[in-house]
Amino acid sequence: MEKLDGEADSYVLHVNGVPSSSITLSDPQRLDFEYLDWMRRIIDVELPDRTLRVAHIGAAGCALARALDSARPGSKQTAIDIDGKLLDFARDWFDLPRSPALALRAGDGAVEIGKFRPDTLDVLVRDAFDHDSVPAALQTSEFFASCAEAVKDSGIYVANVPDTGDHHVLRSELRSLGDHFAHLAAATEPAILKGRRRGNVVVLASNTPLDEVGLDRNLRTAASSATFLSGANLRSRLGL
Repeated sequence: MEKLDGEADSYVLHVNGVPSSSITLSDPQRLDFEYLDWMRRIIDVELPDRTLRVAHIGAAGCALARALDSARPGSKQTAIDIDGKLLDFARDWFDLPRSPALALRAGDGAVEIGKFRPDTLDVLVRDAFDHDSVPAALQTSEFFASCAEAVKDSGIYVANVPDTGDHHVLRSELRSLGDHFAHLAAATEPAILKGRRRGNVVVLASNTPLDEVGLDRNLRTAASSATFLSGANLRSRLGL
């Protein structure tokens, strides 16, 4: 864990040498990792002004879960991570909300997703990595089918997809998600979309039509500057 210079209570948690969470103890709504801010913006547009039932596959320091708990009191969240010791550290270090506000569960996300009752989740977040890649078990058609079963028709699936510039992994995930969700979208930096560098792409899926205008507006602000793609625009830009 690395303390940020000049910051009284801000830390970056590294997992397997990769920066995985940025936490400010005094400000749970501060999200320094841009892709997490995009996820929060997506949730705010699609599911505004109410408590949520959320599951996170890949917990790390639970930065997004802390932010949602602070902004949406009364929400119930479950954070799943294959590394039980990491969950214990996160609980000790970062003053996380207690269950049922935030339950921590050690286990394989590909297995644990099947334990949620159908149509119960408002939001399912996949942000799990093995070093700098998504575990293969969290990219299968079977996994996406389980996600679609657990998420309400009015809910959303949101994932962090690492893109290397050729969009190969991104295209593969979107095609598989399209077999199980009716509506797809993505948000990322323009340079990543143009293949100029590696980075994070946030993928969004739902069985309810997305608020494309609201999402585009909220993701293109000066504070975010993400490019938002959906529908025919998403398909043409990525060759789907």
